[in-house]
Amino acid sequence: MKAHATAILLGVGDMDRSKRFYGEGLGWEVKDDYGVSVFYESDGSSLVGFYRREGLAEQVGTSPEGTGFSGVVLTYVVRAQSRVDEVIAEAEQAGATILKPAGALPWGGYGGTFADPDGYVWSVAHSATGADQHYAE
Repeated sequence: MKAHATAILLGVGDMDRSKRFYGEGLGWEVKDDYGVSVFYESDGSSLVGFYRREGLAEQVGTSPEGTGFSGVVLTYVVRAQSRVDEVIAEAEQAGATILKPAGALPWGGYGGTFADPDGYVWSVAHSATGADQHYAE
């Protein structure tokens, strides 16, 4: 198996709320909307899809219940420190909970984190020293 995710699927409690947050709030473009699920794709990136939490849990054979930190963080690396601030501000304006405001990171980079309306954690970061970064934009 290669170190590659074909798609990232997130189980959400309220599909309409998630579509407003990611679509209207963050400007993501819908690739496919099947009603029960919606998929976004941008510039050849991995698909990001949303399913109703219960349906996705059933599909993968687990319980839909769970709270707190899941141990998964979605990372968004950008080319400029100023873009970190912009993305964090966009997310907050869209209704995200800012978990850690943008600032200097212990490893020398610059970043911040937010949680979407379902609690999924996004880390937005910039590293001036990373020569082989996988940039989101």
